Amino acid sequence: MSEAIRIMIVEDHHIVRKGFIALLQMVEDFTIVAEAADGQQAVGLYREHRPDVVLMDLRLPVMGGVDTIRAIRQEFPAARIIVLTTFDGDEDIYRALQAGAKSYLLKGMEGEELVQAIRTVHRGKSSLPPEVAERLAERLAGPQLTEREVDVLRLIVAGNSNREIGAALFISEATVKTHINNLLSKLGVSDRTQAATTALQRGIVHLD
Repeated sequence: MSEAIRIMIVEDHHIVRKGFIALLQMVEDFTIVAEAADGQQAVGLYREHRPDVVLMDLRLPVMGGVDTIRAIRQEFPAARIIVLTTFDGDEDIYRALQAGAKSYLLKGMEGEELVQAIRTVHRGKSSLPPEVAERLAERLAGPQLTEREVDVLRLIVAGNSNREIGAALFISEATVKTHINNLLSKLGVSDRTQAATTALQRGIVHLD
C-alpha cells in the first residue's frame, strides 16, 4: 500500500469538522494528523505536523482563511491547501487562489469529489470544479476594482453616506463621487443599492 496522505482540517464549526474527519477516515490511505478551529491555530499546527494536504474553510475566527493560506505559504511555499467553503463568489475564489490555494471546493460537493481533489492536490496539481473555473474566468476577464474603490464599496455596504465615506477615508465628497461612478461602471450597476448587493454576492465585501 502507498504511504498515507496526511491531512489537516481547518474548520471552526465543530460538527462540520467532525463530519469531514469521519468521512475522510473511511478512506484507507488518508490519515488526519491535525484539526484547527481558527486560522492562527492552523498556522501553529501546520508548523508542528507538516501535513501533506490542508482542507480549509474561508470564514475563520482570529485569522481569516485567505490570510491563513498566505501565512502558511509564506513560511512553507510548498504547502498544498484546498479551500472548502460555502462561499461561491468570484472574488472569494480569486483571493483564495491568489493566496496560494490549489483547489476551491464548495461544501455541497459529493464525498468522492473531495477525495479526488485531495489526491490531485497531493500530486502537486490544481483541482477546480468547472463552475468554479468559470467564475474565476469571469473575474479575470472583468474590470478590476482599485483598493480605494473596494474601500468605498465596503463603506457603502455598511450604509455610510458620501460625507461619511469621505470623512472615513480622508478624501473630499467630490472624490468619493468619482470613486462611486467608477465602481458602478466596473460592476455594471446603476446605483448604490445594486452595488452593495453585487459586492456581497460576488464576495468583494462580506458582512461580519
